[in-house]
Amino acid sequence: MTTMNIAEAKAKLSELVARAEAGEEVVLTRNGQPAARITAIEPKRKERRKLGAWNHLNLNIPDSVFFEPDLELEQAIEDSRIFPDET
Repeated sequence: MTTMNIAEAKAKLSELVARAEAGEEVVLTRNGQPAARITAIEPKRKERRKLGAWNHLNLNIPDSVFFEPDLELEQAIEDSRIFPDET
């Protein structure tokens, strides 16, 4: 455990935070009395996405939307001058 007065801790805050992250307990004192404790925060665990999370929307999207080419879009790209032929 590291104990340090607040005035000294101001100059060494980065070091004290690093010690706390490493698992050490850091106590800050004022007039020789404990005033605060610096501890590491447990990392928030990211929840995994749940399959079927949108089932409540009752969307009936056919697989062709995802797995077959969009002929209208391809034709629009060919007709546009966004990607002109190199000829």
